Amino acid sequence: MEPIDKIRVFFSGDQYATLATGAIIEEAGKNYAKCSLKLERKHRNAMGGVMGGVMFTLADFAFAVASNIGSPPTVSVSGQIVYLGAAKGDMLTAVARCLHAGRSGCSFTVDISDDLGNAVASVTFYGFRKNGPMLIDENGDTPEK
Repeated sequence: MEPIDKIRVFFSGDQYATLATGAIIEEAGKNYAKCSLKLERKHRNAMGGVMGGVMFTLADFAFAVASNIGSPPTVSVSGQIVYLGAAKGDMLTAVARCLHAGRSGCSFTVDISDDLGNAVASVTFYGFRKNGPMLIDENGDTPEK
């Protein structure tokens, strides 16, 4: 099994992101993740626009993947989203990148765009790294406890 497949299996436990929204992991590694979802009617509000919560959930999922691979267990402490424009395409993609990785704290930026190349949102997350062994390494393996 390829490392990305192992990573997908591990994060399939995040059922809200994977089942409710349909988010999938495209690429992943330590301090980096690219996740996407195909937009459906369920993602849209009464005016036909993409719900802000869908964008935030996709960004949060990308943050979770990027911050937990090859690092101690990490949880989000805060996240601030800025909506930049309306999604016009059929897909959303979130790319998470680490800005700072400390021993107990970290910060990431997640940029969200549609498949037409429009920037639709940007999220900054601050995370807390719990004391303990990593849950998943860069090869998608879960170290023995």
